[in-house]
Amino acid sequence: MISKNKKMGYRQCSLLLFSFILFLFAFRATSSIEIAMNVHNISRKAFSKGFVFGTAASAYQVEGMALKGGRGPCIWDAFVKKPGIIPGNATADVTVDEYHHYKEDINIMKEHNFDAYRFSISWSRIFPNGTGEINWEGVDYYNRLIDYLIIQGITPYANLYHYDLPLALHEEYLGWLSPKIVDAFTDYADFCFKRFGDRVKNWFTFNEPRVISALGYDSGLHAPGRCTGCEDGGNSTIEPYIVTHNLILSHAKAVKRYHEKYQEKQKGRIGILLDFVWYEPHTNQSKDKAAAQRARDFHLGWFLRPLIYGQYPESIQEIVKDRLPKFTCEQVKLVKGSYDYIGINHYTTYYMKDNGMTNSTPTSYQDDWHVEFKYDRDGVPIGPLANSDWLYIVPWGIYKAITYVKENYDNPIIILSENGMDQPGNVTLPHGLEDTMRINYYMRYIAHLKRAIDDGATVIGYFAWSLLDNFEWRLGYTSRFGMVYVDYKNNKRYPKNSATWFKKLLKRKTN
Repeated sequence: MISKNKKMGYRQCSLLLFSFILFLFAFRATSSIEIAMNVHNISRKAFSKGFVFGTAASAYQVEGMALKGGRGPCIWDAFVKKPGIIPGNATADVTVDEYHHYKEDINIMKEHNFDAYRFSISWSRIFPNGTGEINWEGVDYYNRLIDYLIIQGITPYANLYHYDLPLALHEEYLGWLSPKIVDAFTDYADFCFKRFGDRVKNWFTFNEPRVISALGYDSGLHAPGRCTGCEDGGNSTIEPYIVTHNLILSHAKAVKRYHEKYQEKQKGRIGILLDFVWYEPHTNQSKDKAAAQRARDFHLGWFLRPLIYGQYPESIQEIVKDRLPKFTCEQVKLVKGSYDYIGINHYTTYYMKDNGMTNSTPTSYQDDWHVEFKYDRDGVPIGPLANSDWLYIVPWGIYKAITYVKENYDNPIIILSENGMDQPGNVTLPHGLEDTMRINYYMRYIAHLKRAIDDGATVIGYFAWSLLDNFEWRLGYTSRFGMVYVDYKNNKRYPKNSATWFKKLLKRKTN
């Protein structure tokens, strides 16, 4: 028989437990309401004074004039000409022809209240052979682009490299696989600092160097198409790590050149653009948590940890062992601290599951992660899928990604340098202008980014990818990331509803 006192104790415990459960539900509901309110109330005034909103693009994807105007071929010019590589055997020879439409595109940016344009410079448009002879016609193009941006009140953010290595350097010594590339890139960067740095005050060395290494030299899905078993040769267990090492040294030496020779006079800043998918453990088991951390190390830490701490992540060192190049003492001094800010490109989030293969024979960089990618839990997708089969819409992932960088990498100054989603390429007018899904994507991702800022992340800018529909690498023209619809038959531009949404979001107060 249970005593009266014990019954009362059980009753009190039950009431306390019930109250606690109600509190948790109320807290979650309140948090959801707060996030929803933030989503719908998000505007320029919610961000600090001086916060920059811009759009981003790359030379190869938008410029056109691929083998004209004195530009030399790059590795992508050769890669896309392989039959069947790109849907419809499409090329970027013309793409959206920003070379001739740059004023129109800048006017669109201004009309929609953007502050900045993050563009890339085509190395082979400046140096057709990678080194040596200068193509002054290409230099003049970038001078015109930069000058018109400034005239229209759009701040130029220049990126020196976006996947498009001069083909001559690949043919001469396999490009990023050779230590010769470090001086070649530094000299190219020096030329750009000298010619454009009087007006360009924001520089980046590389866009997504992990993609260069992983897709170009591990899977062979990007130019130059090298991998174990690939037609063009390669070794997926070694080459990605050599390429990354040379990319990091090239970055660091170019930054050193800028800091020592140009920064004091030009008063600019320089950094690097790193892609970062957020990796969430598939379960609460310790092995899946460890798998998610390995994924973060191999994806972001591979590049960011050397820049912050002077060494590769311990998990990479332990798994890759002798296949991983080592930094000399002098190189550690060169690499560590080689940034003024860090660009983070973020689009999506995945679950990570341990695959139990930690003792397997190495076959590739990707296999070195020892993980299994998962996109659902118990049949529930991690988020809706955009047009691209890799792009799940998971707004909370941007909060976790930025907070992770803040907490694990000494809270650097961050620019959220790419963020966006795509529609199918075959969508036609007028339906192509109706992109409510994109508006919701931007609205929710920006709201979660603001949460990360409110919690202490030092984020100073946000760049949407992208202003225009354009050539989307292996997807060609079957994917549209733009806020502006481009009719590829005549390259006419038509702002989508998302562009109008940004125009309202970024409206400034007028007297």
